[in-house]
Amino acid sequence: MVDNKYLKRIFQAYYKEKQSEIPIVNLFDQREFGFIPWDKQIMNRHIGFTSKINLKKYFISNTPKHAYMSGSLYSSPESQNMQGKGYQGCDLIFDIDVDHFYTPCKEDHDLWHCKECGENGKGMVEKCPKCGKLKLKKLNWICNECLDVAKNEIIKLIYNFLIPDFNINIDKMKITFSGHRGYHLKIEDEQIRSFSSDERREIIDYITGENISFEIWGLQEKGGNIFGFSRETIGWPQKIIGLIENILSKTNVEIETILSNKKRFNLNKDLIENFINFKENFHNIIKNNHNNNWTLVGFSLNAWNKFLKRIVAEIGIEVDIPVSIDIHRLIRYPGSLHGKTGFRVQKLLPDEIEVFNPLDEPNEKLDPIVFMSEKAITQKIEILESEVPLTKIKGETFGPYKQGEKVEIPHHIAVFLLCKGVAKTI
Repeated sequence: MVDNKYLKRIFQAYYKEKQSEIPIVNLFDQREFGFIPWDKQIMNRHIGFTSKINLKKYFISNTPKHAYMSGSLYSSPESQNMQGKGYQGCDLIFDIDVDHFYTPCKEDHDLWHCKECGENGKGMVEKCPKCGKLKLKKLNWICNECLDVAKNEIIKLIYNFLIPDFNINIDKMKITFSGHRGYHLKIEDEQIRSFSSDERREIIDYITGENISFEIWGLQEKGGNIFGFSRETIGWPQKIIGLIENILSKTNVEIETILSNKKRFNLNKDLIENFINFKENFHNIIKNNHNNNWTLVGFSLNAWNKFLKRIVAEIGIEVDIPVSIDIHRLIRYPGSLHGKTGFRVQKLLPDEIEVFNPLDEPNEKLDPIVFMSEKAITQKIEILESEVPLTKIKGETFGPYKQGEKVEIPHHIAVFLLCKGVAKTI
């Protein structure tokens, strides 16, 4: 494909110019590498590098569409079978990608088309709402709102779980913007590297709130009353009560808005009214660790369980579970370019992530949009998709576009649309 050759050429020019800036990860010579070329979607993996020079030469001479490395360490990473690699341990990896959970902005910019019945729509759907079939063609987009949600999940993961609950040193956390729709966090710790997949699953269950039992902490029905639990139990009980207090501290209108939201709590009108009427007494009760009588009109034990599960869902972290528990999974190499956007997979320090804005980052060293030209170079393209959502990058808005439209746009926007596969050069 002509445009793939064009994109490969500009990726190659970037790697050649910036080769001194391609980062070298810790213990790179013990990691397996994998690369997806421009002419096929099959990964070339089981590759190892013994020198920094050879790694950088590979980017320049081969110029992959996507570049990956293992979280695992091996004595022989280049071995063609897993048994011969000499497994030494694996970093704990978290992948937070907005593809995996709902954000309100998807109702505006994520598109789908049913291949079975021809129905079209917007938003996050798993099957066609008209015919119920799973054969959907999806076009997932990005905006500041959904990328902020993913960023906030990483911040929650670090400061609400990894540091307070697991006592993990923040200096051992390596963070990257994925170059597309999320963030990766890698923990480089010798003790954690020895964890099995089952042990990693236990960590994931904890941070996601999976299989939590409220009864263990004291939630029960006794003598016609409902008794809850106190914040004296560290960990999840403290987090749950903290969020309940946060809700109770809001105005009645705000509480009603939160609790009626169908994507969040989805409580009926009577339960919301009872909750609001009880809020001052309940606030006093949960402040007093020795009085855990949570009896509230309309709130049966079953209703409390459902409500608390919603609380847990608000607190828990949305992660791609298989990435964290698979000790042989590859993740994107920091400093490489993402073939679906043309953005750089950007390394970030923990104190940089809060203000980081991938679509309009003012710090040149952190800016993942590497093809923006100071000379205001433009490119003519033709739209291939039936609809392309509005795109806002670097404070400028482009689109939405319809199939067949021919437009002249800044070079970095053209690269983005070409990488997304929704346009061609003309």
